[in-house]
Amino acid sequence: MIELLLLLLPVAAASGWMAAKQHHQKNIQNEPIPKDYFTGLNFLLNEQPDKAVEVFIKLLEVNADTVETHLALGHLFRKQGEVDRAIRIHQNLIARPQLTKAQRNQALFALAKDYFSAGVLDRSERLFLDAFDENNRDLDSLQHLLDIYQQEKSWEQAIEIAKKLTALTGKSQHVEIAHYYCELAEKALHTKELGQARHLLKQALASDKHNARALLLKAKIEASLQDYQTAIHTLESIKENNPAYFSETIPLLVIYHQQSNKRYDLFSFLEKSLVDCPRISTALVLTQQLQQSHPERAYLFLKNYLTAHPSLRGLYALLELASQLPTQNNASCAQADEKIPLIQTLLAPTLLNHPIYLCQHCGFSGKTLLWLCPSCKQWNVIKPILGLEGE
Repeated sequence: MIELLLLLLPVAAASGWMAAKQHHQKNIQNEPIPKDYFTGLNFLLNEQPDKAVEVFIKLLEVNADTVETHLALGHLFRKQGEVDRAIRIHQNLIARPQLTKAQRNQALFALAKDYFSAGVLDRSERLFLDAFDENNRDLDSLQHLLDIYQQEKSWEQAIEIAKKLTALTGKSQHVEIAHYYCELAEKALHTKELGQARHLLKQALASDKHNARALLLKAKIEASLQDYQTAIHTLESIKENNPAYFSETIPLLVIYHQQSNKRYDLFSFLEKSLVDCPRISTALVLTQQLQQSHPERAYLFLKNYLTAHPSLRGLYALLELASQLPTQNNASCAQADEKIPLIQTLLAPTLLNHPIYLCQHCGFSGKTLLWLCPSCKQWNVIKPILGLEGE
């Protein structure tokens, strides 16, 4: 309640100032300040802020001199989380017929932001559309509309607005548009409309030809149609053009090569990739292959890789390999073998709880790959963590 009282003090001050100004402009001598001003102060002092707001709004007669004051007061309320009061002020402002076109646009935009802050997205959308119709270069309204359509998952409308923003600003929205098409493609896949999904992914790649999400979805569709060779080629292109997401392709590459009976091609590709795009996921696949026939060679291979590219995941796998090798006939090696389970026990919680994806924009982290960061609302910024704690 104290915060509300402090918030209303500027309102009372503005109302008093405007009352005094109007009194001076009318050249009225010896006329007291309006009684309603003291009534508002009384409500304020008696902790009745809602009634005080109503009084002060009425005191601020809407004219060319007070529109900015109304807008400033509404902004102040919204900023403090008092959205209902901000809405009341802006609705009162819009209802006045004497507003100029520019002032009405300001009030419409302010009211739209009030509803947006309150989470009333349908009303906010209509008002932002009205504000944009009044001013076809209203970039702020377009940006808010884009935010609304993303929250509502209205991807067709989001594409339309993103294209308008591109046309007005000259700043490309190709990354965002590609993801909107991917969202629509995933929806089509959910309803088993493969033809529609392929068409939408084609549009996504026309917007951003290196979009890893679109390429992953495209490869999965090709594999579902048993065109494994094309699926493999699609996945391999991610390493060349968007290597940050290369680790996401490795499990699929293993499956598709197995389905097409081309395991040799897989290992040849992974061995080359280990040189120009090192990832622990790649090293572990090659280690598993070696382990089937040469456990000692598998251990040495992984050990050498970890020397050049330290990795906690790799260390845990190396310890697992070490525990499976024959115990050497000396006391020191036996003691070392006894410590392996303890080290694994200590390491396991770190691997279990540590995030493997990180937003490059705001630092949000998690264990699931999200294409839209839930923190900063940016697309394509969450990527696999590289280095000791990741790939």
